[in-house]
Amino acid sequence: MRVDIITLFPGMFRGIFQESMIGRAVASGKVTINIHNLRTYTSDRHRTVDDIPFGGGPGMVIKPEPVFEALKDIKGRRKAKVILVSPQGRPYHQKCALALAKEKALVIICGHYEGFDERIRRGLKPMEISMGDYVLTGGEIPAMTIVDSVVRLLPGVVGDPESIENESFMNSRLDFPQYTRPRVYKKMNVPDVLLSGNHKEIKVWRLREALKNTLKRRPDLLNKEKLGKSVRPIFEEVLKEVKSHGQHK
Repeated sequence: MRVDIITLFPGMFRGIFQESMIGRAVASGKVTINIHNLRTYTSDRHRTVDDIPFGGGPGMVIKPEPVFEALKDIKGRRKAKVILVSPQGRPYHQKCALALAKEKALVIICGHYEGFDERIRRGLKPMEISMGDYVLTGGEIPAMTIVDSVVRLLPGVVGDPESIENESFMNSRLDFPQYTRPRVYKKMNVPDVLLSGNHKEIKVWRLREALKNTLKRRPDLLNKEKLGKSVRPIFEEVLKEVKSHGQHK
């Protein structure tokens, strides 16, 4: 995969893609990440990328010319999914990350100030993504989030593919509790089933705990119809248990 990020603050990306799993993916050639300074694509000596909004109002608006020039230079004849990080975009979630991981090339445009000239949306028709109902200074941190969540889904980036399949949000539920050594810490014990060596019982326990976690913390994620016939009876048992303890509304 190739990822190009257009930003007014390229310095924010120093180091972030050189560490951990993403750094290894870059080093192994599974992904190429390029950071582009939007000011490079301006034509005046002041490298102006923004201007005051027509009709008045506070703040500055990113001009269309440098964004269009950047896309023309970066994309060329290459096909790429163009992403505009914007509070007006669709909420970002794991299904979106999975879809983006199938693309060969992504171009992410980071906003700033009071937003973009509307002709950028109209002319480029990008995919607009919002990281949530809150305001950030710019699109740089959301761009980092998108890249991190997508690159780790590429084949060979995560050592054990099963660890991705069982993660939170992959199956409309949260993950199950995890434990490691020591077996006892501050009088808190590791559940006996995890020490039993009975993989069938461990699998059922993990499923029950994942469903319980989701019912308690994120019931909005659960879709009974998508749980599968083999999971539904366990779900009904867990639901009764959680309700009996008054932990589910």
